[in-house]
Amino acid sequence: MAHTAGAHGAHKVAQFLDSPFVGLSPWIVFALVVGPGRFEWAVGLALAISVCLVVGSRLLNPGSSLKILELADVVFFAILTVVGLFADDGTRRWLETYAGEIANVTLFAVALGSILAGVPFTLQYAREQVDRKFWDTPVFKRTNYVITGVWGLAFLINAAVGAYGDLVLRDPENIWTGWIIQVLTIVAALRFTRRYPEAVRARVRAGAEGPAPSGS
Repeated sequence: MAHTAGAHGAHKVAQFLDSPFVGLSPWIVFALVVGPGRFEWAVGLALAISVCLVVGSRLLNPGSSLKILELADVVFFAILTVVGLFADDGTRRWLETYAGEIANVTLFAVALGSILAGVPFTLQYAREQVDRKFWDTPVFKRTNYVITGVWGLAFLINAAVGAYGDLVLRDPENIWTGWIIQVLTIVAALRFTRRYPEAVRARVRAGAEGPAPSGS
């Protein structure tokens, strides 16, 4: 019984790690933590989270594929770490001010690029949670295109909000543009990610769509 409970718990953790929100967590942490005097802490924390997520996913779920988002996590924060180590004071101050916008623009580019490439980044996570027979169905693909698009829009909004605080208000520490609005945007995207597949499944059960997909 204890072995079964332990295996079930490990499976739950593996499922948690193999979710797009967890893949986005290093970026979210970085965007919210970075600021004047906090660049090294923010990038170091984000890189550590990125590496732990990749290693943890492979250990708990050896069959899990390396995701576009996971690769982007490690590469982006490794590059920022190297840049931060060798940057002069002026460059470091610039990074402390605008790194949040850089991160959000990069995430928007990842989301848009994955859509244009025909592999929206949430699709890789969703495929590991549903039967293979659903992978090529139009409704399953469309659901993930929509969810990835919503996340891309959230990143673009947060980049614009952060830029407004930095460039117009001249206040990188503004609680509304640096924290509240950006957190609300992420929460809204997360809620959509959870609820939209349920709405699609409801339409499927009503006979308005093809085979039912699972949530991303």
